[in-house]
Amino acid sequence: MPNVNMIQALNDALRTAMRKDDRVVVLGEDVGKLGGVFRVTTGLMDEFGGDRVIDTPLAEGGIIGAAIGMALYGLRPIAEIQFSDFIYPAFDQIVNELSKYRYRSGGQFPCPLIIRTPSGGGIKGGLYHSQSPEAYFIHTPGLKVVMPSTPHDAKGMLLAAMAQDDPVIFFEPKRIYRAAKGEVAEGEYQVPLGKANVVREGTQLTLLSYGGMMTESTQAVETAAEEGIDIELIDLRSLLPLDTDTVIGSVKKTGRVVIVNEAPKIGGFAGELIALINEKAFLSLEAPPARVTGWDTPFPYTLEHQYLPGVARILDAIHTTLNY
Repeated sequence: MPNVNMIQALNDALRTAMRKDDRVVVLGEDVGKLGGVFRVTTGLMDEFGGDRVIDTPLAEGGIIGAAIGMALYGLRPIAEIQFSDFIYPAFDQIVNELSKYRYRSGGQFPCPLIIRTPSGGGIKGGLYHSQSPEAYFIHTPGLKVVMPSTPHDAKGMLLAAMAQDDPVIFFEPKRIYRAAKGEVAEGEYQVPLGKANVVREGTQLTLLSYGGMMTESTQAVETAAEEGIDIELIDLRSLLPLDTDTVIGSVKKTGRVVIVNEAPKIGGFAGELIALINEKAFLSLEAPPARVTGWDTPFPYTLEHQYLPGVARILDAIHTTLNY
């Protein structure tokens, strides 16, 4: 299997789907001639033409509104929002229209739209190009929300999302676009939505993470292993639907849990995970669940690596939880 980065894996997934199904169209700012600001759509316009790879105006509400219309009339659009920070002008279209079509029509009008968007910090993007807004969309019934951390999962989950008749928000952690490399099978395969990946089995503590934070989480787990600490590392990758069985089963086994994500703490997804664990595995807990997150401030420019959860902060939470 080829060893590729996440950008190459996503490009391969888009190309695979577009060759298979001529209803698949791609639209967004600079996705055509430029190939996207991160080059994920490189070469697609050359192969499939301007009718299927559409450069749009800088109008996120218009992009998503047009894509919803495409989906309702039989196409299978994949809309790119250039940075997840720019998704807010389309927020009304997503949460008040896109998420509700299947429900309000009694299942008669599915809306198979995928919204791809780079998210997270770590590239010196400052406060307008570094946000992690996944919690807003996890809170919206009718949407599916995913965030892969490896090229294999990125391709397989994007192809799985394309097979859905429900809308999917597909967050891509931009910091690891080129840093994350791995073997990716050629041709079509799917990584099922709603299934977490147990990266490493362990017995003393469960560490839950996803997206770009899997890099630091993996390093922390490896460092802890050198200290004789046996941690079970789980990449959630599908945030909604969530693999509740895997999460709860692991916590019941280890009795301790640390959750790592780079979004701010207040109102974040880590708090929802803790509520779920308290509801379903409270009697198995040997220590309070711990959160390692971004700070409750706008995302900084010069101090971004102090903002992002690092290995030292994760290890501190691991030690505190184990010594409780």
